[in-house]
Amino acid sequence: MSLKMPQADQAVLARRGEICAALRRIVADGVIDDHDALRVYESDGLTAYRQPPMLAVLPRTTAEVSQILRWCHAEGVKVVPRGSGTSLSGGALPLEDAVLLGMARFNRVLEIDYADRLAVVQPGVTNLAVTKAVEARGFYYAPDPSSQIACSIGGNVAENSGGVHCLKYGLTTHNVLGVELVLMDGEVVRLGGRAPDAAGLDLLGLVVGSEGLLGVVTEATVRILPRPETAHALLIGFPTVEQAGQCVADVIAAGIIPAGMEMMDRPAIHAAEAFVHAGYPLDALALLIVELDGPEAECRHLTAEVQAIAARNGSATCRVSANEAERMAFWAGRKAAFPAVGRISPDYYCMDGTIPRRRLPEVLIRMEQLSSRHGLKVANVFHAGDGNLHPLILYDANKPGELDRAEAFGADILRLCVEVGGVLTGEHGVGVEKRDLMPVMFTEIDLAHQQRIKCAFDPELLLNPGKVFPVLHRCAELGRMHVHGGKTAFPELPRF
Repeated sequence: MSLKMPQADQAVLARRGEICAALRRIVADGVIDDHDALRVYESDGLTAYRQPPMLAVLPRTTAEVSQILRWCHAEGVKVVPRGSGTSLSGGALPLEDAVLLGMARFNRVLEIDYADRLAVVQPGVTNLAVTKAVEARGFYYAPDPSSQIACSIGGNVAENSGGVHCLKYGLTTHNVLGVELVLMDGEVVRLGGRAPDAAGLDLLGLVVGSEGLLGVVTEATVRILPRPETAHALLIGFPTVEQAGQCVADVIAAGIIPAGMEMMDRPAIHAAEAFVHAGYPLDALALLIVELDGPEAECRHLTAEVQAIAARNGSATCRVSANEAERMAFWAGRKAAFPAVGRISPDYYCMDGTIPRRRLPEVLIRMEQLSSRHGLKVANVFHAGDGNLHPLILYDANKPGELDRAEAFGADILRLCVEVGGVLTGEHGVGVEKRDLMPVMFTEIDLAHQQRIKCAFDPELLLNPGKVFPVLHRCAELGRMHVHGGKTAFPELPRF
């Protein structure tokens, strides 16, 4: 499968020296133009696709970001924003004729307001660092993607990241109160604020999850929450994945909303246990980790309820964490599942799709059938409580054709998600990975409406082009979609 990206503008490439000099006048010590040094930025977490940027620039202030974007807008130069580069959908994949705007220097916690339960942070602050900054006072930041030790808040906002506790506490969009945003023409705007609700149009809701297409976040105001009084984790093993899937559906149907409810199948269980030694039952074909938090009495009651539901679904084992250390050990295996799988396969392709919870047993069965059809194994690790699947397709990139088969397998999984009433992504975003599958879920009219929003923020289509939309129409063409002209050509991009 060949990935296609916007064709490089040769006129812009010919001006590389001029562009470099102009950016150095804005950020004297933050422009990278050495070809070897630029290799650091050639891919994000989706390493199958690689393309070094024309240049990279690392600003420190909002004013510098504004000047960079204003100059690039005036000169018709494309810009690709990048946070920590942990995106698994190619959202930060550079372009040959674009400036890569790295936000790593925006790494300060600016303010903590415990009375209003919020923190104001720069976009380069890592997800886990927000919790570290407030935990001494008994607070934390709820979204906790598995990459939280490395992923940045700016990237979280761009991709609307989730994590193992998003079932009860929400995704990034539910935990961001406001942002400072720099538009492509250099204008600095503030969306939302410090209050739970802001007046006017919900432009903040548009920006969270917009994948760097609308503007560059230079500051975020996020909610912080007090730590729950008690948290218990249950480790429940099942003889089949279908029984585990049905248990998930039954827990939610009973009106119980756990803080987190994760599922792993046998390959993932064995890989995680060998890596972390968390005490997972190796004879189980499926494992649920269910966390319940709140007042002690409530936790005890709900723990008994979940144990009973699990027993009715044929659970073979059920352990309740005896203390905080054991609860963290249960989660350590799940959090380390991705690197753990990397120890049992030369390569793996991490997918991300979401389905209705009630269809989980059916989808798991059909995924096994797809595994046989494509001749590749799959380890399943996912946020079972909200139906967000993360199948890890195992392959060897050194074997000719295996990456193509892995991509085809992944595409079939995503088509299956849409077929059963789900969506193409839960938290990883569309990026380039799922871009060409967007017509599976949206009509041409749907996509045109989405592109009109892009045009309202970035009419010259200079900010992170080639992502999300399978065909990029010029803004002037969107009013007459029956005319199939004015489209950007997408040539092949080198893939590794």
